[in-house]
Amino acid sequence: MYRKIGVVGLGYVGLTLAAALARKGYQVYGADAQPAVLAALRDGRPHIFEPGVEEAFAEHLGRSLVVGSALPEDVDVAVICVSTPFDEQAGRPDLGNLAAAADQVGRWCGPETVVVVRSTVPVGTSRRVVLPPLLAAWGRARLVMAPERTIQGQALRELVELPQVVGGLDEESLRAGLAFFAGFATQVVPVSSLEAAELVKLANNCHTDLIYSFGNELALIAERHRLDPLEVIHAANLDYPRPDLSRPGYVGGGCLSKDPYLLVDSAGEAGTFLVGAARRLNEYLPVHVATRVVELIRQERGATEGARLAVLGWAYKGWPPTDDMRGTPIAAMMPVFRGAGLLVQGHDPMVSDDVIRRYGGEPTSLDKAFAEADAVLVVNDHPDYRAIEVDSVLGGNRPRLVYDSWRILDERSITAAGIRYAGIGYLPAPLDSAVADAGVPTAGA
Repeated sequence: MYRKIGVVGLGYVGLTLAAALARKGYQVYGADAQPAVLAALRDGRPHIFEPGVEEAFAEHLGRSLVVGSALPEDVDVAVICVSTPFDEQAGRPDLGNLAAAADQVGRWCGPETVVVVRSTVPVGTSRRVVLPPLLAAWGRARLVMAPERTIQGQALRELVELPQVVGGLDEESLRAGLAFFAGFATQVVPVSSLEAAELVKLANNCHTDLIYSFGNELALIAERHRLDPLEVIHAANLDYPRPDLSRPGYVGGGCLSKDPYLLVDSAGEAGTFLVGAARRLNEYLPVHVATRVVELIRQERGATEGARLAVLGWAYKGWPPTDDMRGTPIAAMMPVFRGAGLLVQGHDPMVSDDVIRRYGGEPTSLDKAFAEADAVLVVNDHPDYRAIEVDSVLGGNRPRLVYDSWRILDERSITAAGIRYAGIGYLPAPLDSAVADAGVPTAGA
């Protein structure tokens, strides 16, 4: 029924949706306000890494996939996928892109167009921000909220396989939204309203943030008592019939670093009890790790000024691989490293040298990271790092410390080489009295 689809906003959400729809045989028109984005896409160079997207553009661009600065007026469905950042200075979501996109759709299209909000928004936003310009332009509207819930690295598959939650302004809107998504998704899940659909997305992501924050909380407690958090978590989970505890780790990305603030905003004056605290803890973790790394380097060298630290992994996560720097731990770590006078070298298979320099690092190779640095910090778990054979990368000059955030390297090989090994919540064996002098807690402290 609906075969001619417009996608407004060609960031991660819009780009992957456009590619998935084109692969399913839809006629897709993508619109974006950034000339540089359009130029890159027209050249077949997607500006965002996601497996399958570049191939989809190579196959369909100029035929069933067209990009431009506006949508044609006769699209059956217009899907709004623009960014909704959180303005930290103002302390509230910035919905300007969404309001502008709704106004544009009102000018480009007509009342027969089904308008789908795909952007993540505070509860009530579709009705309060998107609906008014459509009614002003058309007098009536078919409006749908259907949140995007894919994970980077698997988006094209999950767009088809994941249940698509659909809420409508009214029964007519809901029927239209269900018909559209049923055309390419394996399962559709109708909910009672626009607001219910909005809350579904926030619930998913904020629950994930909460789960990870508990693993991080345990790691900080384990560190205080010089315990191994992975031992504790493994023993707690083994054959126990309750929800598994999460391993400790950094929590970033465009969604998990922003959506908790959208949920807090949705709570109004009452605020939230758990969500804000979990987010603060997850944002604190990179700073805590950076501070620990500095302390451990000081133990080894007596001073940190001029010490060389090789940081492996600059994107916010390593698996599935991504080049996304939104919510990356290194952004919070670099001020700590600069304050200690460290010389930071950087490596990431997915991130360009220019980006590493932009964040304050000097690009290096994997071999040089282990041969020339005083310390190595592994920030993400990219497969290249999981595959490192420690004995093969250690030469005559070797680091004094390896801080392996995800505990993916061979600890025995590292310590056998005389290198101290640490991880999140997992401290190396003390260097006699240096532990107390550096402020690193001892067992039972």
